[in-house]
Amino acid sequence: MTRFPIIRPRRLRENATLRSLVAETQLTPQQLIQPLFLKKGKGLREPISSMPGIFRLSPDEALKEVKELLELKIQGVLLFGLAEHKDELASEAYDAHGVVPETLKLLKKKFPNLLLIADVCLCEYMSHGHCGVVVEEKGRVTIDNDRSLELLKWIQLTCVRP
Repeated sequence: MTRFPIIRPRRLRENATLRSLVAETQLTPQQLIQPLFLKKGKGLREPISSMPGIFRLSPDEALKEVKELLELKIQGVLLFGLAEHKDELASEAYDAHGVVPETLKLLKKKFPNLLLIADVCLCEYMSHGHCGVVVEEKGRVTIDNDRSLELLKWIQLTCVRP
């Protein structure tokens, strides 16, 4: 049985010029997307212990953070909201006055060319922590996909038109 690789083309790794010529990926700051974790309030910049150097930010602090990111040539952010109130229908997730829609409004106004991505997952806003509407039928617990998709639609619409 023949083992792979039969030939090792080391000549393509001999020097930096050749390596850069055949490199498959070049990563630049413009290609990066920074996650931002948002919490209602003002002047909040709370460290997240499980992610050193990452903070929960109030919308006003998110504006400051994005200004710094743009100076570093990072042109996109992914917004995650932290719910103040959780319930069975994730109602805070599609509240037009929620932290994500409010931050989206501020960022769009101040930085119109910034790439904005909003997390539309239900789990952070659900009292049970699942990513969908939980139903119990005949002693069996399942996720109601149709009802979950309806909620996800409302979240998306709230974020697109904050």
